[in-house]
Amino acid sequence: MTEFEGDPFAGDLATQRREARERVIEMLYEADFKEGNISDVIDSQIVVPDAFAIRLAIGVYENISNLDQQIEELLHEGWSLERLGKLDRWILRLGLYEMNNAEVPAAVIINEAVELAHQYGATDESGRFVNGLLAAQVNQQ
Repeated sequence: MTEFEGDPFAGDLATQRREARERVIEMLYEADFKEGNISDVIDSQIVVPDAFAIRLAIGVYENISNLDQQIEELLHEGWSLERLGKLDRWILRLGLYEMNNAEVPAAVIINEAVELAHQYGATDESGRFVNGLLAAQVNQQ
């Protein structure tokens, strides 16, 4: 039984995971904005995040240095991590974390990250940028 089975109000698994990823980005951004800890942000949520969202948020937060190094290696010359918008960085970190832990196919991870970038990204080009970097990561694996 998954963490979503048995919930009569839950939609399909793909929708639930999309919403969980969105929630993860919001929580990670909140922790960054408040210069706090992701555990404190999770504990302060009025509606308790589902297990999938908690696992992703903690996993990304605990692996920021490693994920940032991966992003730096994927960036073209002249780009740096600091040049990226905060939400673009969090979306890339989440995408890379999911790829590193391969619970779902890379194509799904990329698609979800691109959708998040379209919704939350710093620019109109955020979706294309996120797609390019995550696709480059797949090509390196």
